[in-house]
Amino acid sequence: MIRTLVAEHVHLLRIGLVAYLTREPGIDVVAELDEGGGLVTAAAETSPEVAVIDVDLPPAGGAAVATELRETLPDCAAVMLVGSGDSGGLSRALAVQPLGLITREAPVDLLTWCVRRVAAGRRVVDPDLARTARAINENPLTPREQEVLRIAADGATTDEIAALLSVSAKTVRNHLSRAFVRIGARNRLDAIRIANEHEWL
Repeated sequence: MIRTLVAEHVHLLRIGLVAYLTREPGIDVVAELDEGGGLVTAAAETSPEVAVIDVDLPPAGGAAVATELRETLPDCAAVMLVGSGDSGGLSRALAVQPLGLITREAPVDLLTWCVRRVAAGRRVVDPDLARTARAINENPLTPREQEVLRIAADGATTDEIAALLSVSAKTVRNHLSRAFVRIGARNRLDAIRIANEHEWL
């Protein structure tokens, strides 16, 4: 039996995933959660081989939980669920390099196949997400946005960036805001992290 943990904050989706996986021969759902705070503890108690984790799992996000899970239970393979067209969520999921990566909208039989594959140590990436990932890996930042983020990465404040580039602080904030949107970042630190991980700076 493939011992599986499901962590999904959307109630109906979680119930559906658990019900479907439970009916599948050879798969046993040993834990289900609606948030990430107790995920690692639940995993330590139930020893799943596969953890299906929504990238938007509250409170800290599924990617952060997947990273903590890997450090605690390295033999547990993560399958990340990402919304179709959610480039920010996909960027966060890609950053933790899960063994499985599929959309929330994928057919349930794809999830079953994915669980079986990752349990055997094989990587699975939903074709729709693979296409989006290739697009994401092309630098979406403008040269000026890159420059602003590079300076910000050195610890400069908005006013200091403005002085270095001979522009207003408002212009700097606008560049940062647009950069956040382009790469799906939550804030300045998140944008710097994502851009560094993709070697966009």
